[in-house]
Amino acid sequence: MQQAMFGGGCFWCIESVLLELKGVLHVENGYAGGKTLNPTYEEVCTGTTEHAEVVLVEFDETVIQYQDLLNVFFGMHDPTTLNRQGNDIGTQYRSVIFYYDEAQKQTAEHMIQELKAEGLNVVTQLDPVPTYYKAEEYHQNFFAKNPTQGYCNFAIPPKLNKLRQKFQSLLK
Repeated sequence: MQQAMFGGGCFWCIESVLLELKGVLHVENGYAGGKTLNPTYEEVCTGTTEHAEVVLVEFDETVIQYQDLLNVFFGMHDPTTLNRQGNDIGTQYRSVIFYYDEAQKQTAEHMIQELKAEGLNVVTQLDPVPTYYKAEEYHQNFFAKNPTQGYCNFAIPPKLNKLRQKFQSLLK
């Protein structure tokens, strides 16, 4: 098993998409990349902790490759907006890839360069994995537990539809 860590706006959205992929064994929402020890959701939402909302992904590399996860990650959020995803504004919503080893770093760097060569102004940060803090339990598997929540109904179904159209071969 391998791990990956991504931040691309609200972690509920990224989690919902990644849970649909074959080979993804577990997705956990959390906070990383900041200075505050043991941050709470409320603290992270202020933007003062410097943490990003992230997902920690455990995946079976014999079923899905890191490159595939990156393709989905870049396909499901806007990597060209600095510290923002849609109406979510602040450093906690930044586009970031935290890599676990040199291979992940090189794969991500290569993908970012390809996107830039296609004319995208990618602002996604690429950093080594920092200290990670698991988000509160009520944030885990949020969309499945709260399918009628307003923000989720607005933001997640379009992402899932796009996933099903664009990445059908990677779905469970």
